[in-house]
Amino acid sequence: MPYEKVCLMVAMIVTVVLSVLLGGNFAKDTPVVVIDLDNSHYSRQIIDDMNSSQYIKVTAIFNHSVEPESFFYRDKAAAVVYLPPELEKNVYTGAIAPIGVFYDNTNTALTADMKQALNEIIATENSMISGENTGGGLSLRDRNLFNPVGSTENAQTEGFLFFFGSMFFVFATIGMVPRLRMTGELEGILKNGAPWDLLLRLLPYGFSLLTSFMVGMAILRIWGDMVFSGELFSFIFIQFFYVFVVGTLSLLFGWNAANPGIASSRMILFIPGGFILGGVTSPLTHLSDWVVTLSHVFPLTWEFHFVRDIIMRGATLTDLTREIGAFFVYVGIIALIFTLKFYSTQKAARSIETTSA
Repeated sequence: MPYEKVCLMVAMIVTVVLSVLLGGNFAKDTPVVVIDLDNSHYSRQIIDDMNSSQYIKVTAIFNHSVEPESFFYRDKAAAVVYLPPELEKNVYTGAIAPIGVFYDNTNTALTADMKQALNEIIATENSMISGENTGGGLSLRDRNLFNPVGSTENAQTEGFLFFFGSMFFVFATIGMVPRLRMTGELEGILKNGAPWDLLLRLLPYGFSLLTSFMVGMAILRIWGDMVFSGELFSFIFIQFFYVFVVGTLSLLFGWNAANPGIASSRMILFIPGGFILGGVTSPLTHLSDWVVTLSHVFPLTWEFHFVRDIIMRGATLTDLTREIGAFFVYVGIIALIFTLKFYSTQKAARSIETTSA
């Protein structure tokens, strides 16, 4: 490794690329859903005040009772504000007027700026109300969902579990093709085999990775206070496809490496990106929309979406049909690229063999 060149390249990438990707340091336009059961002039004024804040963006308004948990799936909302019936009447008659707020606490930094903005709105309204009547006033009744105590085991520790597990899985598999090339086995596979002959070699590694995920989560659940609200079957079902796509990418990135050592260094190209941009190190609301979209080229981004939805928020597979469908498209594209790579290499090898003969 030409370290004198690599160290300068890393410095430039970290300072330029990451400063662009992670340029936001606050949750601008955090998506909020409002359940407005009062549907009055005053409740609409409260909604307008929320929309006027740079930290809040009201994405949907409902005038009937709805279960708030479903709005958090697929990171569609970071909070649900509940405006109760007779809110306007209570405000102008001096009665207590509570406003309910359900916060997504999967990442404790996700709603920090929004909480401050809501408190400022309520304080401003109460200062105006106090001049007209005494007693009562608006008050926030909040509830932190999915991670009520703000445990790091539900965010950082869990994130590191999937990050390091995936990273060492790649270390074990990314040098597979170079090893087969060095031992001469790759020539035989290319001569008479199919892509599945390589992919099947990932099975013992994949089984070990899946087992390590289960053991790690069991330790966090028993030893600590990790939340597991969803169905274990749903999560394991998704993991089969996640392990498949990470293993396939591992083979692709290591395909042309001269030896397994060189192949291992390529892990950095597709694993850490998902950890940095997948919502573990910083909330997705801190990232620009184009960065969130771009982050889905990394398999760990998909993994963290499913971890938040299935494990922490308790979503079922039917709740996530759109996200799962998009993930299957992603898996299919990676599988297609791998298949084309295998057959193009096979064709080149046979062409060389024919020429030699």
